Amino acid sequence: MNKKEVLDRFSNLEKQFEDLQKDFSLLKNDLVQLMEENHQLAHENHHLHQRLEDLTHKGDSKGANDEQHSKRVGEGYDNLARIYEEGFHICHVYFGTPRAEEDCMFCLKFFN
Repeated sequence: MNKKEVLDRFSNLEKQFEDLQKDFSLLKNDLVQLMEENHQLAHENHHLHQRLEDLTHKGDSKGANDEQHSKRVGEGYDNLARIYEEGFHICHVYFGTPRAEEDCMFCLKFFN
């Protein structure tokens, strides 16, 4: 084997290594993104479970009058506003999905 062949093989291996590094970097970025999304969904799931538990306990008490009913309706509106402010859609089109930085016209229509 001559020196040129050795250098060519070495250059070829170096290019393959660089390509593997690029692939590894892309996979690492994808993994970070998936872990962040998983954390966000777990956090949202925890809040939804708490909310469901709260609603279940409130639903167990009997004898609710109209004042309590209107309070629950107002509370629901407030909760949806809070969810929207936390960055999630409340409209029927994208309900529960993370919202981009800009406002959603469907969600804003709900508030009106």
